[in-house]
Amino acid sequence: MSNISMKHLRYFEALAQHGHFGRAAEACAISQPALSLQIKELEEILGVPLVERGMRQIRLTSLGTEFARRARAILRAVEELDDLARASLSPLAGRLRIGVIPTVAPYLLPRLLTRISARFPGLDLRPREAVTQRLVEDLLEGRLDTAIVALPVSEPSLVEVPLLEEEFVLVRPRADADKPVPNSEMLREMQLLLLEEGHCFREQALSYCNFSPSQPRELMEGSSLTTLVQMVGAGIGVTLIPQMAVRIETAQAQVCVARLTPPPARVIGMVWRRTNPLAEQFELLAGMVREAGEAQAAA
Repeated sequence: MSNISMKHLRYFEALAQHGHFGRAAEACAISQPALSLQIKELEEILGVPLVERGMRQIRLTSLGTEFARRARAILRAVEELDDLARASLSPLAGRLRIGVIPTVAPYLLPRLLTRISARFPGLDLRPREAVTQRLVEDLLEGRLDTAIVALPVSEPSLVEVPLLEEEFVLVRPRADADKPVPNSEMLREMQLLLLEEGHCFREQALSYCNFSPSQPRELMEGSSLTTLVQMVGAGIGVTLIPQMAVRIETAQAQVCVARLTPPPARVIGMVWRRTNPLAEQFELLAGMVREAGEAQAAA
């Protein structure tokens, strides 16, 4: 058992996460045969199989599932030891893995990355865009250090820091510019375009329109705000988008924008694990996120 190395744990955790030798090898920046060899070596050390190998996919054995859970905990603990050392450094330096939800990333990241690079040139920032559920899972399992999301996430093991409140606006075809702005009840009767399942912004829009879970509804979906706005421009329906997306998404579309009454809104904030010793540095970073968000809103 003493022959198990951190390398074995990292490679096996990657395989458990991706469920595929090729994708896991790519994530670890090694060749697939090399990763396969390391996993086989780990199984030989343990004397039991951890993986069921199929033609197109792999499955973890029951022991493999438990081993993956404990490997993640060990890797997270080791990373937090590294974070403890980094916490004594000023300014921020080293690798920082930050997640951002898709309805924030394209609009906030350019300003934020520019500001961070100027202020902390020694910081190796690794942004990742994903929906909230995936970001929270990656945070809890130690694959991310912090994330920018819509609050609340209501996860007891995470610290939540609210940064800015942002309104949603209604996007309609340009031909509707002179029509009265619909209220939430009227929106329920219109062709409402929404993001796909899994996006928290979708649930916030449905909540504003007061759709009940059991209420049948004809909704059209898109994979991004860009798709939704272009569909509106083609006369297919209407949609809601966050204020920070307006300038970019409506610039090349045949649409008009209207404020709703009362205006729906969301709170954007940062989250990180309570056990992470970089909390003071994250508070500093949160201030820069707030500044970037305010600058984007002003623009």
